[in-house]
Amino acid sequence: MAIFYPGEMSHKDRHQLVLSGVSPRPIAFIGTQDADGVCNLSPYSFFNAFASNPPIVAIGPAIAARTGKVKDTWRNIMDTGECTISTVPYSIVHRMNITAGDYPPEVDEFVMAGLSKRASTIVAPPSVAESPYAMECKLMQNIELRRDIGGNGNIMLLEVVAFHVADSAMSGGKIDPRRLDHVARMGGNYYARTTDLFEAAQPLHACIGINELPEHVRTSPVLTGNDLARLAYVDVLPMLDGSYPQFDTSYRADSFEIELAAGNPDGALFVLLNSPQRHDRILLHRVAQMLIAQGRIADAWQTVLMEG
Repeated sequence: MAIFYPGEMSHKDRHQLVLSGVSPRPIAFIGTQDADGVCNLSPYSFFNAFASNPPIVAIGPAIAARTGKVKDTWRNIMDTGECTISTVPYSIVHRMNITAGDYPPEVDEFVMAGLSKRASTIVAPPSVAESPYAMECKLMQNIELRRDIGGNGNIMLLEVVAFHVADSAMSGGKIDPRRLDHVARMGGNYYARTTDLFEAAQPLHACIGINELPEHVRTSPVLTGNDLARLAYVDVLPMLDGSYPQFDTSYRADSFEIELAAGNPDGALFVLLNSPQRHDRILLHRVAQMLIAQGRIADAWQTVLMEG
């Protein structure tokens, strides 16, 4: 593994190393106004949430390392104490890129990018009407980062005083992340799109841990680290239940490989248990792996416990 030391790198290389590893990052599409009411809109991927009571988010507008110029966003928030943060759906990602240009303070990037202004209810700056999720924010604190060694970063802590959520983003009274269709910043010119979603619910109890799995399971040549972790979610090590599995006398299945290829672990297990290979570790773990993928953890446990 390569090792890099920040003090031995150029600013450009160090910047890209941070951005490439700390990713994907949500994008804050920040709307501000100057003292004369001129709007500014700019995207920042140094952004995240840090509290919910009260809701606190933070952004990291930096002073330009090459020129020492402060960002309009930073100056406007410091002057007025207000901003909006809109999220960025895929439908406006290229219009967002237009706003990232280095324009004079009098330029309204909403207009430049053809984006509409959504009026705020508490703060003065508008948010992006094309965004399905926006926040009105007030400045809590600006923290300068290592000015003693020439640092150019800032952390601006912002309290959210109002949320705007599009009806189209809601399902059953809750936000559906698939309907937001957010994009996130990666390194270089790469972005991620939140359409490839999966669920990974955290257990509500203390887990037994991978270290407590039986050795023949923990050292499986088939089960991945994620598979083992899902087995280790249980709070008590399961015992073999002789009544599992139960098949009706009319149950029929094809070959082991055909059943697995068809996504039918029950059929594969039926074939296996009716063959001389019924205790084969590799085959049992292949069935268990598919059961885990289908969320059938209890059945996966019973399957791996059949070995031996």
